[in-house]
Amino acid sequence: MRIGVFTPLLSNFPLSKVLEKLKALHIDAVELGTGNYPGDAHCKLSMLENASAFAEFQKILADHGATISALSCHGNPLHPDRTRAEHDRDVSRKTILLAEKLGVSVVVDFSGCPGDSPHAISPNWVTCPWPPDYLKVLDWQWNDIVAPYWIEHAKFATDHGVKIAIEMHPGFVVYSPETMLKLRSIAGPSVGCNLDPSHLFWQNIDPIAAIRFLKDAIFHVHAKDTQLYAANLSRAGVLDTKPYTQERDRSWIFRTCGYGHGAEWWREFISTLRMFGYDSVLSIEHEDSLLSAEEGLTKAATFLNNIVIRDQPGSAWWA
Repeated sequence: MRIGVFTPLLSNFPLSKVLEKLKALHIDAVELGTGNYPGDAHCKLSMLENASAFAEFQKILADHGATISALSCHGNPLHPDRTRAEHDRDVSRKTILLAEKLGVSVVVDFSGCPGDSPHAISPNWVTCPWPPDYLKVLDWQWNDIVAPYWIEHAKFATDHGVKIAIEMHPGFVVYSPETMLKLRSIAGPSVGCNLDPSHLFWQNIDPIAAIRFLKDAIFHVHAKDTQLYAANLSRAGVLDTKPYTQERDRSWIFRTCGYGHGAEWWREFISTLRMFGYDSVLSIEHEDSLLSAEEGLTKAATFLNNIVIRDQPGSAWWA
């Protein structure tokens, strides 16, 4: 197991500077955004058509001894706005092509969320089965929009030797282990998950139990925590739509690793991942509104490096 970093939190710095900062934290694995929600500060899709830029990018990685755990293009390829959907689909396809060219095996994405009909202009995330209108919407979404796109897109990924790791995120049709495996049953084994425990905690889904359910469908892992506030939960419930910056009033907020759950929980999480065959990168994602990017990254790296034993050439495993 290795610690990595999802680099949008350092988007104000060039890639070379980012890699220097991470090396000082004993981190040499990066997850790079290529567009859509994460942006493309450190990895441009234009490299597909620019040989010199591609060579320079590879040289920067090699000079710093860095590897890429995944390319990430989280978007909404099912958006009812056709222009928006096609943009996000194009970014995803090109990200798969760039991953193939770089020898990166995993691309991280969202499942997307359609509207409630062919005439919709905004996504509609269904959260309950009644009134019965909602189940009709859900059936239409999965049968008419989700399945056709993901069957085709999964085949595209397979044809290029790339796996797609869907981040289970509320607001999209895949937000839980059950919906993740539903999509996988439709699209095939090239579609799995990017397991981010922070999005499961507040839904009252145990991320460790989720590992046992997902098994070999786990392609990539984010290291991000969540803190729940019982007093606010009693008033607002978990479907809290207040802005993330209203920390005092929210039922939950994202936290740096160790600030929502302690070392004992993270040890069990990591051990269970290994038990079920995942022994790759834990990619730190910083969205803690109470800590700066620098502070959150440093604290998360220190916390996780104290849990995960890093293999050092020539050293014994117990050193």
